[in-house]
Amino acid sequence: MAPGADAYVRDVEFTKLLRRQDDVDVTVAALELSRDARPDLDFGPTLDWIAARAAELRSAVARARTERAALEELIACLTHEHGLAGDEAAYDRPEGSFIDCVVQSGRGIPISLSVVYMAVARQVGLELEGASAPMHFLTRLEAPPGPLFLDAYGGGRILDAAECTSWLKRLSRLPVSRVRRMLKGVDARTIIIRMLNNLKALYVRTEAWPAAWIVQRRLTALEPAAYHQRRDLALLSIHAQRPGQAIDLLESCLKSCPDSERDVLAGHLDKARRQLVRWN
Repeated sequence: MAPGADAYVRDVEFTKLLRRQDDVDVTVAALELSRDARPDLDFGPTLDWIAARAAELRSAVARARTERAALEELIACLTHEHGLAGDEAAYDRPEGSFIDCVVQSGRGIPISLSVVYMAVARQVGLELEGASAPMHFLTRLEAPPGPLFLDAYGGGRILDAAECTSWLKRLSRLPVSRVRRMLKGVDARTIIIRMLNNLKALYVRTEAWPAAWIVQRRLTALEPAAYHQRRDLALLSIHAQRPGQAIDLLESCLKSCPDSERDVLAGHLDKARRQLVRWN
């Protein structure tokens, strides 16, 4: 029922995620998401921009005496010199999530800015990881005194573990123990799923149904056994005028749905069948 790897033959890195491989280039995987919106997207200019920033940084990072000093050089290059910064309006535009648009405009949301930071850092030997923090994606770098966290959206702030935990506790109102668990490094799969969820929320909010369906199709491919992903794909299939697919998915979901959702899903199934009849 969920799309398999053969549905993403152009997307080499996304296919690795589907196969649960570890050697995923998250930069290219993020560009593959951008290509959903612009099928003729050329990855070259974005990858060249990242390589150029790494070339500018390499000697300065090599001279840095501490991890914090190395991060400061990274911030000076990307934020102060090249203008990468957070922008509240970026949350309302898909371009804020697309890293090719971020390097062109200099504006993005926390996770897209962080992916760019990680891409440049990796090329200069800094093992900057994603940290899927509550409400605000960050990156982290291991250092002898303890991990350092970089907030790309906040102008390149550097926080130690205590500062970061305290800030995120105030922001999220979650217990400290839970915040700490969410500050661990995450893999490419977690990053791409979070990027997709951001896009899904935006597209649903703006009723961009075909785009939301494309995003949900990827989420369902990544988590084919997850009931909530198959259910959401079914509902978005109706909105995206794909009643045949909606019917198949809803019939499957009704076999395992919670009792509290059964009547609602049955109603959507009737709607999809009526929609299909009108088309035929």
